[in-house]
Amino acid sequence: MNLLKSEDYPAIYEDYIENVQGNVMDELEAQLESFPLFIQDIPKEKELYSYAEGKWTVKEILCHIIDTERVMSYRALRFARNDMTALASFEQDEFVAFGRHNEREMSSIIEEFIHLRKSNIALFKTFNETELSRKGMASDRLISVLAFIYVIAGHLNHHKFILLQKYLNN
Repeated sequence: MNLLKSEDYPAIYEDYIENVQGNVMDELEAQLESFPLFIQDIPKEKELYSYAEGKWTVKEILCHIIDTERVMSYRALRFARNDMTALASFEQDEFVAFGRHNEREMSSIIEEFIHLRKSNIALFKTFNETELSRKGMASDRLISVLAFIYVIAGHLNHHKFILLQKYLNN
């Protein structure tokens, strides 16, 4: 898989992309194993915890990770298949507000993550260099298919760090 270049993505995604060390597909595979274990270890009493007024709960963050992966993988698929229709942004706060995430069992969140990640890994492995380098407009920003894959991996790492630092450290 070719290396990502700064012209492949807008600056808004830089923090997520920098959270990926090494081969992005290896990172996705490693997360497939480690993230469900991480979720499993979250104490029951922390599932609905929010560290401040107006901040998401642990369950909402976990489901936000899943929702974002689903949106980013859809965008990657569209551009990989040479559909260059500009794609609208998605409002993450609305996704959380209307997702009923706090009603879910952690086991169902884990199951959904595993199925989604396995499906995305299988899809991404089918992309060739030409498909990975295709770019399109999403949220009014030019981005490549490969960059979306990095965003998916880095976004999970970003939120896992936040969970560890602000939600699970006490």
